Amino acid sequence: MDCTKTLRLRIKDKHAKVLALMAREVHQVWNFCNETSHRAIRERHQWLSGYNLQKLTNGFSKCDGIHIGSPTVQQVCEDYAKARKQFKKAKLRWRVSNPQSSKYSLGWIPFKARALQYKAGQVAFAGQKLSLWDSYGLADYELRAGSFSQDTRGRWYLNVVVKVQVQASAGTASVGMDLGLKEAAVASTGERIEGHFYRKLECRLGIAQRAHKKQRVRAIHAKIANQRKDLLHKFSTAMVKQNAAIFVGDVASSKLVKTKMAKSTLDAGWAMLKTMLEYKSHQAGVVFEVVNESYTTQTCSCCGAIPASSPKGRAGLRIREWKCSDCAAEHDRDVNAARNILAAGHRRLAVGIPVL
Repeated sequence: MDCTKTLRLRIKDKHAKVLALMAREVHQVWNFCNETSHRAIRERHQWLSGYNLQKLTNGFSKCDGIHIGSPTVQQVCEDYAKARKQFKKAKLRWRVSNPQSSKYSLGWIPFKARALQYKAGQVAFAGQKLSLWDSYGLADYELRAGSFSQDTRGRWYLNVVVKVQVQASAGTASVGMDLGLKEAAVASTGERIEGHFYRKLECRLGIAQRAHKKQRVRAIHAKIANQRKDLLHKFSTAMVKQNAAIFVGDVASSKLVKTKMAKSTLDAGWAMLKTMLEYKSHQAGVVFEVVNESYTTQTCSCCGAIPASSPKGRAGLRIREWKCSDCAAEHDRDVNAARNILAAGHRRLAVGIPVL
């Protein structure tokens, strides 16, 4: 089965200076589109499309000292119009090129498929030959649109869309998944992953912050993000390979981040895990559904009752194991909830998904 996938490869640091210059030019185009579009809305009540903005920026790439080509300028115009429509705003944020500013915008250089070519470990872009660490073997892929992006440590990456062959999952089982704070995710089969990526390095991060070591702070934050991403990738890949159907509870982090549990909620990475499970399931032909998890913690997964002995409310958050007073079944709190989510998923499939 054919599907598209985005590959991320690191550009060698010796090209950081020229990429930063290109990013500055991208910021100029973005800010011009932002000002021009806002003025048209304010004065003429006209919403300029990406095509209108492309006509207004025509010839910018031919100016003296400009590195980016016309495909990049056109892509910036399209992305600006798309973002303005997505966020339903007449004016978006300015992109700031000064690294000393607190509002500094990380470098970003979009491109169309025709603007990038790969040969012998290098990519040719805008008259520059950029070396990279080719861990995927780009010569075997047909490169499509993508972008160059900068992280907080000043490192540059190539993000490019390619077409890949994906085999259908050989798994025949189904699994339910309960998302939590003490443990980021617990499967109905008993597999679980901890979500304390930030907590483990919190002390070292605090020491670096009090010492005003900005580079060290950025490195620790990057390490936390990389650890989280690596573990979630491994867990989601294993779940997709082993199962034919995956059901996840509909817990929303957007509500909990406004409470005292915000730090633990953001540390768990629920949204990232859901995204990984969704696109990997789609590629492998696995059923992925988000189901209502109401009362899944209180309900006994054996008899289906809500006994008096089950954990309830804030007072029951510390109860990790409990015994059903109706059928005498002993439960692990999270595994029981995951099994109830699995049962809810099966009922959802049995009823069918209504056409929207």
